[in-house]
Amino acid sequence: MTTLRTPVVGDGTTASSRARSRWRRARWPVLVVVALLVLAGLSAIARPATSSTPLAPDNPEPPGARALAEVLGDRGVDVVYVQTVADAVAAAEADEPTTLLVAQGDYLLPEQEDALVGTGADLALVAPSDHLLDLATDGAAQLSYSWGSSETARPAGCDDPAAQAAQEIRSDGVGFEATGTGDVTLCFAAADDPDVAAYLAHEGDGRTVRALDTSTILRNDSIADDGGAALALWTLGANERLVWLVADPFDMSLSGEGEEDGVVAASLPPWAGVAALQLLVVAVVLALWRGRRLGPLVTEHLPVVVRASETTRGRGRLYRRAGARGHAAAGLRAATADRVASRLGLPRSAEATTLVDAVSRATGRPVEQVTHVLYGPPPADDASLLELARLLDQIESEVHHS
Repeated sequence: MTTLRTPVVGDGTTASSRARSRWRRARWPVLVVVALLVLAGLSAIARPATSSTPLAPDNPEPPGARALAEVLGDRGVDVVYVQTVADAVAAAEADEPTTLLVAQGDYLLPEQEDALVGTGADLALVAPSDHLLDLATDGAAQLSYSWGSSETARPAGCDDPAAQAAQEIRSDGVGFEATGTGDVTLCFAAADDPDVAAYLAHEGDGRTVRALDTSTILRNDSIADDGGAALALWTLGANERLVWLVADPFDMSLSGEGEEDGVVAASLPPWAGVAALQLLVVAVVLALWRGRRLGPLVTEHLPVVVRASETTRGRGRLYRRAGARGHAAAGLRAATADRVASRLGLPRSAEATTLVDAVSRATGRPVEQVTHVLYGPPPADDASLLELARLLDQIESEVHHS
């Protein structure tokens, strides 16, 4: 009958023993990583339906714009909230009439602004930059940088239907002014400068562009002031579809050299950044934990078999060449003490006085003599070392024959 045996490798282990050893070493890191992934997934699933992003349509706090978004939804407007330029461009290029709201353009790059204007959708700009306003109005308007008083209500002063519905608003923005190179309607002019307005409307290229120099008419805490609600509803509810862009400050989509990276980042789930940070922390902890740890001892077969007597002689020659009589004497005393203690039934951890008393009783030698032999000073020369070795051998023989 043939017996199947588990193959054993050179270090004395088997495949199953190595697998168990690896699992014992890796189980805690694996469990930690799994726990972090579970927590990241649960945090993504349990994300609240609201946010704290200013001017976001899902933010119920004072800086948010959830009140306006809900009213628009009740009126049949499909509000699509996006946070990247790539998503905004894709959503604005739908076949149905669409209004693209750029609610916060402070962080947009010129290439991103070009992409937004190039969609062809109606534009609603809130506190736009010089470049974005110039692109959207074909150079017909520019920023004035003439701040007016937000405490004084400004009448419409124009025939735009949205402005007429609002009647009056208050603004703390920089204002718009016409450049004279195109047709633009200015509304809600400042009392001290009729050429600087808080609102403009521009018709061109088959679409309507409306711009506001202030975000107060979108905010939950100020939309009900004066005619802000009417102006916002007219401006944003002109079409049945509204793409609401509040750009992420770190959005690099559609931005030249970073376009590919930005598109990839935009396609990742919102919790991907948190999960990546957690994995980075785990990796750093594992590196610190395992970095200075030695691996398990491995038994290796010697290429040749060395006799114990040869090893002893070799160590003795090394001691003699170095003149290390103290090390040699300490080795002889320690070995003798270990053997006689085992013979007398004492533990290896027994104190020196206990061992000396036991040896003295077994051999009949005086305590002082046994103490000098086992724990005395190191020998001064080779003759003293030889004498010590002879006395240790005698004491050990007497203990064994006692």
